[in-house]
Amino acid sequence: MFEGRSAMALTVGIIGLPNVGKSTLLNALASTEAEASNYPFCTIDSNKGVVAVPDKRLERLAEVINPVDVIPSTITFVDIAGLVKGASRGEGLGNRFLHHIREADVLAHVLRAFNDSNVSHIQGDIDPAKDLEIIETELFLSDIERVESQIAKEKTKTRAQKKKERKDLEFLSEIRDKLSRQERINSNDYAHHKRDILCDLNLLMAKPVIFVINSGEDSTEDGEFSKVRGIIGSKIEEKDSVIISAKVESEISKLPDGEKGEYMEALGIDGVAIDKFIEKCHNLLGLIRYYTKAKGKLQAWSIRDGTLAPQAAGKIHSDMEKGFIRAKVMNSEDLISLGNENELKKKGLLRTEGHDYIIRDGDVIEYLFNG
Repeated sequence: MFEGRSAMALTVGIIGLPNVGKSTLLNALASTEAEASNYPFCTIDSNKGVVAVPDKRLERLAEVINPVDVIPSTITFVDIAGLVKGASRGEGLGNRFLHHIREADVLAHVLRAFNDSNVSHIQGDIDPAKDLEIIETELFLSDIERVESQIAKEKTKTRAQKKKERKDLEFLSEIRDKLSRQERINSNDYAHHKRDILCDLNLLMAKPVIFVINSGEDSTEDGEFSKVRGIIGSKIEEKDSVIISAKVESEISKLPDGEKGEYMEALGIDGVAIDKFIEKCHNLLGLIRYYTKAKGKLQAWSIRDGTLAPQAAGKIHSDMEKGFIRAKVMNSEDLISLGNENELKKKGLLRTEGHDYIIRDGDVIEYLFNG
């Protein structure tokens, strides 16, 4: 288990109908003991859990460097009240809490694919495909309302402008029409200025989404996706989903480390699905991990692939970007293999990089900066 304070975190918003296993999933992720009961709207306030990203490379680096403190990259999971049909029109409670997940980087949509007479389903029958349609319809409607509100503001602002100058208004109308056709929005399809507008809108249907198929206790491995294909239908691709028994994973998370392996072996599980889910959330945004070591502290950082060294330093502290001079760079596998910096120096594997260096996955870096 890693110790120390958390590095900057990616945020994942957990969504779904009531009683599909969202709070149980959060318990499994972070041992938060969020209330998970058999009645709708059990989760009134949003629950949060901060989870370390599984990182074997960080563990191996720690064994070599032997730092005082080891700090992993983290993900913050936010679980809101279950949404229901009509939420965008004020039904239920979930619409009151959508603002909690508008700031999320990724959405995790939990779909129930198991039968349990002790846990009621708000729609009666277990039908994940129908559940998916209900939730996505409400998210689309919520986004349409948000865009229409912005259109109204833009119309007031552009009354004095000529038609050819009303580009933002035209773009907003285009986005509203796409949402009305229930088409997801991909900001990468647009130029820089339009991306800024989308960023300000913070649309739910423009966020990357991973589908969590809560399979109960019968089917816990990703390789069994085909077994639930008949239940889910063809609306979800395997690459965009993960199969998890939230109940089983929650039970595993509460066991002492020494007992987890034995329990998983008894259930025929060859790995913790939760770890795969966390890693998938991390990778969904095209993030990489690199490491810094300074003052006895080894820390993992999640950044966008393609980030320049000064900007990566700025993620740690703005003064480091402003005063950036250079970066001492090592490859983590080289460091793990050779055991120390001196050996890397002898083999010419310790590099000094400047302002135009693009951080690579697995880099171990010491920054030199003024300040």
